[in-house]
Amino acid sequence: MDVRIGIQNSPRELSFETSQSAADVEQAVAAALAGQSTLLKLSDDKGTVYVVPAAALAYVEIGSEESRRVGFVA
Repeated sequence: MDVRIGIQNSPRELSFETSQSAADVEQAVAAALAGQSTLLKLSDDKGTVYVVPAAALAYVEIGSEESRRVGFVA
């Protein structure tokens, strides 16, 4: 699933693919925004861990869990 994170006062966004479910990512974002955690920690498929301060989050876009199809679809 694709995840894109916008950070305040930064012209670039974090974009990566993760094997975490959409519900897990949404729960981590909600906990960070509710003040239960001061950091948002997510990891990608390659094992890289992304840590973003909750106060700096501008937006989080969670993609669908469907796998992409390659080729022509009938």
